[in-house]
Amino acid sequence: MMSRNKRARTSSVDKAVVDVWQRELGELSTRNFAHRLAASEDIVLRLDVYKKLEKHRGCVNTVSFNSDGNILVSGSDDKRVILWDWETGNAKLSFQSGHVNNVFHAKTMPYNDRCVVTCAADGQVRHAQISDRGVETRLLTKHHGRAHKLAIEPGSPYIFYTCGEDGLVQHIDLRTAAATELFTCHPIDNSRAHMSSITLHAITIDPRNPNLFAVAGSDEYTRLYDIRKYKWDGSTDFGQPTDYFCPPHLIGDDHVGITGLAFSDQSELLVSYNDEFIYLFTRDMGLGSNPIPSSAMSASAMEADEKAIPQVYKGHRNCETVKGVSFFGPKSEYVVSGSDCGRIFIWKKKVGELVRVMEADKLVVNCVESHPHTAVLASSGIENDIKIWTPKALDKATLPKTIEQVEPKPRDWMYRAITPQDLILQLFSQQSRGSSPERDGENSSVGGRVFLEFISALNADSDASSDEGGDASGPEDRFS
Repeated sequence: MMSRNKRARTSSVDKAVVDVWQRELGELSTRNFAHRLAASEDIVLRLDVYKKLEKHRGCVNTVSFNSDGNILVSGSDDKRVILWDWETGNAKLSFQSGHVNNVFHAKTMPYNDRCVVTCAADGQVRHAQISDRGVETRLLTKHHGRAHKLAIEPGSPYIFYTCGEDGLVQHIDLRTAAATELFTCHPIDNSRAHMSSITLHAITIDPRNPNLFAVAGSDEYTRLYDIRKYKWDGSTDFGQPTDYFCPPHLIGDDHVGITGLAFSDQSELLVSYNDEFIYLFTRDMGLGSNPIPSSAMSASAMEADEKAIPQVYKGHRNCETVKGVSFFGPKSEYVVSGSDCGRIFIWKKKVGELVRVMEADKLVVNCVESHPHTAVLASSGIENDIKIWTPKALDKATLPKTIEQVEPKPRDWMYRAITPQDLILQLFSQQSRGSSPERDGENSSVGGRVFLEFISALNADSDASSDEGGDASGPEDRFS
């Protein structure tokens, strides 16, 4: 009885005070003390808007910090890329990306802030080189359809991957400006006969083992690949993943897809489903290299069901757009996501407990990115600004008493419009019924707008001038 009371008294002591006491006594190293402070729930509960970055003239579809964390890179529907000094709120550089449609992803290469790579709704993948004379952009490669994401090889100033709605994964080396088509992602069986390939929305690289990368999109599976198995002379078929990941109850569900992926520093794989939840997988939760379902459930799926069930994170809504997902904290202690309700949700990674809900946008939050070294978040979405969040609030926030649970709508429109003919027919069908389609990815609002953007993308594909590298990006604002 006495030991139980003692444990209760100990647990009631503010953990931050205990950490300070241990640090003063030398029982806690400076490094561990800093990590515990940065990972404390108190920090999360004091996050508040520090700055609003306002210069874009369209939805901000991508935000990311450079390796040092002193620069934030953003891309938008206005087709511009901006490099920000986020601490002061000043735009250091703004330039035309060279894309002819909405910029979906923009990142600086490691150790080289003057090298920016981008992909966009026009399917192009471009490289912007910043110099004292200005900014020059060039086309590196193209996808048929929108290109949603890039993945930079950790620590490499030259290597990155791209994925697109054509299901193609490409490997790019900036030293030679060469793009290698690794494989096209196909359905694992005939259950999705309407898909000739998997529409890919996300790609991520394991920071602990950069040979491993994962892709996901318009079906229920996340596929893991090992680049070491690729033969650069093209002598082998590299399209077979080394592992698949999927929650057991979603196997065979053709109404779900995946919009976001992230690896933690511990090689845990975070997967965000549309019309569903977010799941955390460890490597031992994989389904193996051949998870083809039988009439009931595949043997690998049954084995996975017997293994530890992936941690789940609930409360947000991911139906309207292609949302990312990320970790937060010095050792990835938290999971962070935007939501259709315009809020940011933060959960404890280990137990899935929702600890914070932050009002961020009036509409939809698509991107929430963590600073690489400190407790700072950047968020963006359908609105034209970017919000920087720091733990500056004097009072701790509390969870809303009720978090509205909205039943997700079926997203067949988003995932079944595979061919141009299908897309045109579905858009006309929706317009003829007097209704607008759901938001298509990062930015769309009504069927007519999506249709016009689609036609623009087709025109861009046939524009020979866009295929030539070395074109200038147009007017830009120089470094201040």
